[in-house]
Amino acid sequence: MLFMSDNAASVHPAVWNAMRAADAPDAPYDGDAVSQQLDARFGALFGRECTVLWVATGTAANCLALASMVPPHGGVICHREAHIEMDEGGAPGFYLHGAKLMLADGESAKLTPDAVRNAIDPIRDDVHQVQPHAISITQASEYGCVYRPDEIAALAKLAKERGLGLQMDGARFANACAFLGGHAADAAGPVDALSFGFVKNGGLGAEAIVFFDTQLADVARYRRKRAGHLQSKGRYLAAQLLAMLDGDVWLDNARAANAAAAEIASVANARLMHPVEANEIFLRCSAAEREALRMQGFRFYDWGADAARLVTAWNTPQEHAVALSKAIASL
Repeated sequence: MLFMSDNAASVHPAVWNAMRAADAPDAPYDGDAVSQQLDARFGALFGRECTVLWVATGTAANCLALASMVPPHGGVICHREAHIEMDEGGAPGFYLHGAKLMLADGESAKLTPDAVRNAIDPIRDDVHQVQPHAISITQASEYGCVYRPDEIAALAKLAKERGLGLQMDGARFANACAFLGGHAADAAGPVDALSFGFVKNGGLGAEAIVFFDTQLADVARYRRKRAGHLQSKGRYLAAQLLAMLDGDVWLDNARAANAAAAEIASVANARLMHPVEANEIFLRCSAAEREALRMQGFRFYDWGADAARLVTAWNTPQEHAVALSKAIASL
């Protein structure tokens, strides 16, 4: 019974069907008929004009979006637990050609305007210090907590006042959106660019970079090619994205994952390290307790010496979630 990562989940059948349907000759790269639908389809979803580029991985989506905002001599403010800092193997430095990540603090891995100010206000405005050019936030955060629309709006206001771009790492954007009631515009807010995650939510190998500042997309197209992410048969990536949008598959999948997480969290009580608002559960439990769970067939990651991280997916069987909740309650 796997609760290690939603990256390990199966591919949704709609994605396979869409890729088979796209298996016919068409224009290469992103000139095909399927890729040409992305801007309008995502624009309708968010209720605002956007330009959408497909890439194969979330790391590339984050870094190419940021590289369109930040010069090599600049900086990106992010939480010190952000994925771009902790789990992308130095990719931001590679894609941004040496730009600096400027770390800030915040509860449950979320940034606030005050945290951003604390990070950037001490920086002198001269050539001897790295100047910030963008803020990066994660929706849902690395601890599974969701930014509310007013929180994003406050960060966007600060970014505009300071002349900074605002990028959202949306690896679990769907889960955050489901928690907020299903409105994509609420979950994204007035960000300039969003990496819209699909792989964790039933996709195979396609993520979307959604540029609401469409001029940034013009820069990103060149960077995507240079980075080796302009695939010659891009219609297969575009087909995955559209298949997930059709009939709100992306949202239904996220709701299912969130419901499984809520089932587990309902018995965790004081063991919870963070509120469970998406599909990640962080539990206080000893090494012996973790071993007891594993002996019952549950698989998950340790999170330091006295904690565990459990992640549900779109296809987590309900009986597995119930079994795990009972096992936790019996510890």
